[in-house]
Amino acid sequence: MDNANDIREFLTTRRARITPDQAGLPVFGHRQRRVPGLRREEVALLAGMSTEYYVRLERGNAKGVSEAVLEGISQALRLDDAERTHLYDLVRTANQGAPQRRRGPARPQQVRPGVQRMIDAMTALPTIVQNERLDLIASNQLGRAFYSEMYVQPQRPPNFGRFLFLDPRSRDFYRDWDDAARQTVALLRSAAGRAPYDRALSDLVGELSTRSNDFRTLWAVHDVRLHHSGAKNVHHPVVGDLDLTFEGLAVASDQGLSVIAYTAEPGSPSHDSLQLLATWAATDQAPRHQAHDDTHF
Repeated sequence: MDNANDIREFLTTRRARITPDQAGLPVFGHRQRRVPGLRREEVALLAGMSTEYYVRLERGNAKGVSEAVLEGISQALRLDDAERTHLYDLVRTANQGAPQRRRGPARPQQVRPGVQRMIDAMTALPTIVQNERLDLIASNQLGRAFYSEMYVQPQRPPNFGRFLFLDPRSRDFYRDWDDAARQTVALLRSAAGRAPYDRALSDLVGELSTRSNDFRTLWAVHDVRLHHSGAKNVHHPVVGDLDLTFEGLAVASDQGLSVIAYTAEPGSPSHDSLQLLATWAATDQAPRHQAHDDTHF
């Protein structure tokens, strides 16, 4: 990851989407503007700083940038919560620099037994645990059945990015594949802002950029998002269409891990289909939940 380039591209793409009218700036004359969105000097004016200072920041030089400056830029560019957090992450990295590299290979990531017991007890809800690279670290029985298509591929742990961009099954599984792809890349871009020196994340981004034109195009957009809640609309190969909502909760004792639980509206067709999926999951036809094997990496 190139921190200076990430800062430059992120700020450039954010100001390109805001017109002077949207920002409340007067436009004099009818001369055609050379740039989409706001000019650098207009962002500086709205943020309450000199043009030279803003230009220095947009070029990737974020050393010593204060919180007041970041707040001014966030307001000028109308950043949402995810974008504001991402800007702070990029600037924090610029000021901290690269950490010392650990020697030897990273240890396989796994959940504590107590976390596994907790999600196993949520028998009526498909529930998984994922990390910031979107590796599927653990699941309960119904969660494994819900994402059975991801377990077809031999790589462990299964990864949402690889599934979406490298496995053709994903285009049948996600009923709005384009939206799922945008959200997945935005989550990985956010993770890269928080952990730019994560070797496994860099390798994943490099692999997907090399093998998928769709991923490469979306990665260049620099969109980011938070993963607290939302909708999941899929076509499951066993029970058909499912319209679910999810809630994500951070595992307080395991930094970077989140528990994601999916629910269906009571009495809805998706609720009935989820019960049918639970029955299928309990049979020998479903992928088996192996608590100490391929779900724990």
